[in-house]
Amino acid sequence: MRDAFVLLFSGDPETWGVVGRSLRFSLFATLFSVLPGVPAGVALASRNFRGRRGLVAAVNSLTALPTVVIGLFAYSLISRSGPMGGLNWLYAPAGVILGQSFLAFPVVASLTYAGLSKLDPRFRETLLTLGSGPLSRITATIRESRAVLVAALVAAFGRVTGEVGVSMMLGGNIRFSTRTMTTAIALDASKGEFERAISLGLVLLALALAINLAVHALARHE
Repeated sequence: MRDAFVLLFSGDPETWGVVGRSLRFSLFATLFSVLPGVPAGVALASRNFRGRRGLVAAVNSLTALPTVVIGLFAYSLISRSGPMGGLNWLYAPAGVILGQSFLAFPVVASLTYAGLSKLDPRFRETLLTLGSGPLSRITATIRESRAVLVAALVAAFGRVTGEVGVSMMLGGNIRFSTRTMTTAIALDASKGEFERAISLGLVLLALALAINLAVHALARHE
């Protein structure tokens, strides 16, 4: 523990490089998951169509899918024999971000749907009465539920920050390139070098605490 704190407070470049890389990957993955995730959640919450319940159940089920399964799916896309193999994203930062985006998408979509479905039905009826178009209704709905959407983004960020399967399968745990906090912890612990593993574990613990506090604060504010 003493050596772990020394690594953190001495500004060890490799340790903090891993932390910065993990946060960067997670941030981009969360942002890219928002583009399809929020519209999907809004569509599920605001429209009635055949198969809606089954689609909602499928999205909710994806949030509990093991990360290695999502990693395997992404691997089949970006491997050399896959449809996106020409991009050379395998064992590169872009591949890790892509896999983490797949992981975060159902979290964003599911929590967006859950939050929007709690809106008073009269809110949508009022928008229709005022003659709002589809785009105006979506914009107003998102503005009304902005606290829920922010909570969904925070939860998705926490989900991808703490995962290990996708990063290991798609990034290869390459030093100074694709090594993240979770993959570094797994590697250092397997080698018996617990100092850096513990230091990175402390950073992850602090992040998890900060994310939970943020979610509770948003829920209390709402």
